[in-house]
Amino acid sequence: MKKYDYLVVGAGIFGSIFAYEAHKLGKKVLVIDKRDHIGGNIYTKKIADINVHYYGAHIFHTSNKVVWDYMNQFTTFNHYINAPIANYKGEIYNLPFNMNTFNKLWGVITPQEAFDKIEAQKKMFFTKEPKNLEEQAINLVGPEIYEKLIKGYTEKQWGRSATDLPAFIIRRLPVRFTYDNNYFNDIYQGIPIGGYTPIIEKMLDGIEVRLNTDYLKQKTELDSLAHKVLYTGPIDAFYNYEFGVLGYRSLRFEHEIKDQMNYQGNAVVNYTDKEVPYTRIIEHKHFEFGKQNQTVITKEYPEKWVLGKEMYYPINDEVNNEIFKQYKELTTKETKYLFGGRLAEYTYYDMHAVVASALSLVKKELKDINE
Repeated sequence: MKKYDYLVVGAGIFGSIFAYEAHKLGKKVLVIDKRDHIGGNIYTKKIADINVHYYGAHIFHTSNKVVWDYMNQFTTFNHYINAPIANYKGEIYNLPFNMNTFNKLWGVITPQEAFDKIEAQKKMFFTKEPKNLEEQAINLVGPEIYEKLIKGYTEKQWGRSATDLPAFIIRRLPVRFTYDNNYFNDIYQGIPIGGYTPIIEKMLDGIEVRLNTDYLKQKTELDSLAHKVLYTGPIDAFYNYEFGVLGYRSLRFEHEIKDQMNYQGNAVVNYTDKEVPYTRIIEHKHFEFGKQNQTVITKEYPEKWVLGKEMYYPINDEVNNEIFKQYKELTTKETKYLFGGRLAEYTYYDMHAVVASALSLVKKELKDINE
């Protein structure tokens, strides 16, 4: 007899939603995770009485009311609006590119003036068939915005010169001819009061959880415990890299406690010149409008990824996507295993999309029970 109906590999948001819904329907579930904490990359850790987004900034935003209502079962969101700023060699610009940005760059006042300025620059430097990211970006916004706000940041992010990056990475760039610094256009937006970890704690309440447990090292033993397995880890590792290793970019985070109330005046500041080695600094207290006497900042350094490092950004180029297609084909033949989440699907997901994907799997897998 199997002890569990489902073994869920990964205590991030995808696995936790599935575990919660299965448990709610009376299924016996075991959740395991390699790390020493639940929550995956949305894990928030209390440091100096501040909820620190331990693996980078996570701002919840969606226009999907089903997803928004679902998440509101577990938390209350505050009214935080994401309005990052860019620091280019000490010059401060608003993001996304909007009238405040254009006014700072060129002194223009009206949308028409800004539009004419960008169009003139684009026309002067237009490349009919852009061969790389640099040419594509200049086609979209002109050379000045590109040089100050895109080039350095992008080259740090990818660890390569923009002229060596494919054009398709930047298909479009958001340009707004309004004085609006709200980064997202979604209807719903905010940060959960108290951080993300309590959300996962509520989802996993009453469910057995084992941390510091490496599924792939104990696969045979762990598989024997459950009728079915939901796997949210890296898909290439699951199949022992049969078709090759999928590529990623990694990140390194440096968390610092500062003995001051306010370090940078904004939750997110991007550093867009190449000379600064990190891409951004997060000041976590501003996500929740904190009044603590101290503050916590996180510097985010993009890094080359090698096996063993954390996987953050899939490199969805032609070569990697072709490898993933072969792994995807194998998953369609499985009967014991379910797959989901950013690593198993080799997709860069915003949180709301992870929630929607998890609920889709829940509906598909557990529909017979619901009916």
